[in-house]
Amino acid sequence: MNYNLDEMIKLWFAEDIGDGDHTTLSSIPADAMGKQQLIIKEDGILAGVEVAKRIFNIFDPNLKMTQFLKDGDVVKKGDIAFVVEGSVRSLLQTERLMLNIMQRMSGIATRTAGYVELLKGTNTRVLDTRKTTPGLRMLEKEAVKIGGGCNHRFGLFDMILLKDNHVDFAGGIKNAINRTHDYLNSIGKKLKLEIEVRSFDEIRQVLETGGVDRIMLDNFSVEDTRKAVEMIGGRFETESSGGITYDTIRSYAECGVDFVSVGALTHSVKSLDMSFKAVK
Repeated sequence: MNYNLDEMIKLWFAEDIGDGDHTTLSSIPADAMGKQQLIIKEDGILAGVEVAKRIFNIFDPNLKMTQFLKDGDVVKKGDIAFVVEGSVRSLLQTERLMLNIMQRMSGIATRTAGYVELLKGTNTRVLDTRKTTPGLRMLEKEAVKIGGGCNHRFGLFDMILLKDNHVDFAGGIKNAINRTHDYLNSIGKKLKLEIEVRSFDEIRQVLETGGVDRIMLDNFSVEDTRKAVEMIGGRFETESSGGITYDTIRSYAECGVDFVSVGALTHSVKSLDMSFKAVK
């Protein structure tokens, strides 16, 4: 995927500033110099510092950042992550974009770390999904990694995931798998193949057909997940998905699945509170 962060940052500035930050331009002299610090206002995992560096540098290369904390650090309320000094006009115009990115990335990293903590002592890893904010997927998935989670596929291009609708439209499990291999052979491409199953009968069909790397157990209960893992018997990787929460993830992991995917890591996360305040 062609993802140019610098170009995205320029687009975000264009969206925010338009034909000018008239509030700042009208109230702050062009030669005014100052300093602001990023204050953490609640406990969590810090993420987005490296992106913040790019934001400041692209807008004004003369801004100077003094960094005290890095991506992945555990932070407490009152911590100072970094100080930035330079043109006050530049500080004020970069503030909101930087905060938007860092608060969201830190919220995702914090949520992910909570799930990872619940999986300690098991061999199960937590995965993100494609339920991300358009235009922010790469940053949101990076935040998942910073929080200790693993990335599922980045898009429709880097892995095959045959979901229920693919299976139904293809005419069943066997047809979907065989057509996928025919297609990949015809274009000379090698991609991992995962298939979603909704029942023990579909698991049986996958085991009979073969040719997959991972089986996704969609909306299986904990009890059925345990039976499914035994049925698959280590022939393929296993992934639990669908409605899994803080309260249930440990139970699914203890069934022996290799992965648990959680859409809530990115689609409904609470941003981590922080502020960028003037240093007087």
